[in-house]
Amino acid sequence: MKSARQLVDEALAVVETLSIEQAQALHGRTEVQFVDIREGNELKTEGRIPGAFHAPRGVLEFWFDPSSDWQQAALVRPGVRYVLFCAAGWRSALAARDLAAMGVAGVCHVGGGFRAWAAAGAPTEGCPAAPR
Repeated sequence: MKSARQLVDEALAVVETLSIEQAQALHGRTEVQFVDIREGNELKTEGRIPGAFHAPRGVLEFWFDPSSDWQQAALVRPGVRYVLFCAAGWRSALAARDLAAMGVAGVCHVGGGFRAWAAAGAPTEGCPAAPR
């Protein structure tokens, strides 16, 4: 049996991982769609990246599949680069690997995830106030 960490390591070996700086350089471009794969409660408690499309990990493949009844127009746009992120970069690595296996072109993920993004001072919204 493989561990979850082994699966993540295998995914990291084959997917494109963006640094926070690389991701920031892409943020806000019309040909780039950031995709937040965290659960809804994580967005409420931790905040969001402005302009990111929320597609929870549990439905991601169905929402990207143009033949699915559940496909989302924002996730099946030709020529768009999809930048996935989760909280720490593990789920997004697995998700990027799976979407690439489906044939989704231009998919990558943010190393370190939302937490690294926020820690670097990159734009966020809806973040809870810092404790005093």
